[in-house]
Amino acid sequence: MNWIKRLWLRISAGFSVLLGFNASFAQDLTEAEGSWNFDDFEEADPTLLELAVDQAPDILLFSAFATLAMVSFLRKSVPLKYVTLVFSVVYLGIYHSHLVSITNVLGSLTGTLPLHAETIGFSLLVIFAVVTTVLWGRVYCGRICAFGALTQLIDAIVPSRFQLKVPPTLERRAGYIKYIILFGAIGYYLITHENGFYRYIEPFWMFSFEASTVLWIGLGVLLVASIFVRNLYCRFLCPLGAALGLVSALSMFKIKRWSECSTCALCENACEWGAIRERKIIMPECVRCDECEILYDSKTKCPHWLLDAKRKRLRNS
Repeated sequence: MNWIKRLWLRISAGFSVLLGFNASFAQDLTEAEGSWNFDDFEEADPTLLELAVDQAPDILLFSAFATLAMVSFLRKSVPLKYVTLVFSVVYLGIYHSHLVSITNVLGSLTGTLPLHAETIGFSLLVIFAVVTTVLWGRVYCGRICAFGALTQLIDAIVPSRFQLKVPPTLERRAGYIKYIILFGAIGYYLITHENGFYRYIEPFWMFSFEASTVLWIGLGVLLVASIFVRNLYCRFLCPLGAALGLVSALSMFKIKRWSECSTCALCENACEWGAIRERKIIMPECVRCDECEILYDSKTKCPHWLLDAKRKRLRNS
């Protein structure tokens, strides 16, 4: 807007001469360039609607992804789940390279929420992650996070004979590591107000392909280890998963259980996340992977339905 201001002052000075004013008056107008306040005439900031129109493709793409994720979750569809995991890696990982991060958790502690009108798509992702966690638990970890989706796809490809079963006692103790990392990160951030260390505790940067040699080596070791231990990072090391886990402990819609579940270990043996211990579901560890819920509804595998069918036969005999 400065050029408009200068042009206006030059025109005013010229007209003063043409209309017979003295030269000093024209000079005064020219020199007043620094004192005139034209800031009020600057263009207004774009409205939320205008920003939404500009970002419409990204908003629609996220909406389609979120819809797919929720349909696959609510219908307990295994094929749709894997479609969602692939979509997550391609869309959130490779295309966007912007995932919900521990930095967003740290920023929220100081009032720097990751919600901005300039990035509506990412703001919707953050809201989606929080809302689904409050309602159902760590749905974000189970099928939205691109890194978690990648490791689950690795699990689906790698033959089961290469994968190691973590002993329950070790699994319980190792599960505390991510909480130690979370609270350590929070403490460090509150003291220093620096969050550049996040790359050393989160591998999500891998999708941006920008990192030091040391970080790439560490990532390689983590991915190779994930071949042998299912979902290694998500289960034992992820501070964001720990934060969402604490929220999920208060989730509204719990996983349904039969009375027979107190004595049956079928779901516990099937759970790949170690979230069922002594027949009890540990919500902070559960990522709503559908395994136990699919078994719960199976009339050919779940003991509840088998016993129910047996009771009916006895009544009818």
